[in-house]
Amino acid sequence: MLGRILIMPFGSIWKVKELCNRNMFFTKLVRIIYQIYQYENNSSIAWNSVFEGEPCFPHGMKGIFVSGGAKIGRNCVIFQQVTIGSVVMPSDNKVGYPTIGDNCYIGAGAKIIGNVNIGNNVRIGANAVVYKNVPNNSVVISGEQKITEKTDLLDNAFYSFQEKWVYFDDGKWITVEDKDKLRLLQCE
Repeated sequence: MLGRILIMPFGSIWKVKELCNRNMFFTKLVRIIYQIYQYENNSSIAWNSVFEGEPCFPHGMKGIFVSGGAKIGRNCVIFQQVTIGSVVMPSDNKVGYPTIGDNCYIGAGAKIIGNVNIGNNVRIGANAVVYKNVPNNSVVISGEQKITEKTDLLDNAFYSFQEKWVYFDDGKWITVEDKDKLRLLQCE
């Protein structure tokens, strides 16, 4: 509750995160506010992780971990309990941070670990553990990592919400109004 109150003057937690990296005058105060907000949400999104655009957290930031150095592309949808973690043990051959492309969908409980590259338009299923590179337009499922490349572009953008179809773009939910697109989405 205190975290939400403290971020109100900034507009959003993402504005606070940006200030952690950009504004040296307020850095200590802003980082304290950022840490309080994360503590209240059981999350840890390192202030030095790089997000190319504001991500979508459909169920809030609960339990999400993103290590410093991780890079996440634009229009990514990240569900609860996701870990995007680095490997820092010198004896491990995957030392480094994950890089995630644009328009990715990361299901609840998924773990993306180490120096791996996740392509654009990738869908990672719930509880999948990703420790290998994933090419563009692929789906990763839980269990033994199995990657299925798709020849058609995956459409990760559309969601049925409150009896409307919406998509997430540049940090905003947009209602679908195109009649042809609506017919396809509603399977008519």
